[in-house]
Amino acid sequence: MESSEYQLDSIVEMKKPHPCQSKSKLFQVTRLGADIKIKCMGCGNVIMLPRNDFNKKVKKIIQK
Repeated sequence: MESSEYQLDSIVEMKKPHPCQSKSKLFQVTRLGADIKIKCMGCGNVIMLPRNDFNKKVKKIIQK
């Protein structure tokens, strides 16, 4: 996926669920740059991923 397709505060669906109790696949993008910070919509936990890893793991964009 190209970086122009998502932006700050976008809601994205990942290929694998977050290992929290809610098993949510939905994340909110909270920071863009060389690294991308995403927040789990289920538990609120924050994860930071390199842009290349994020692009491989994202499935689709729910809301821009």
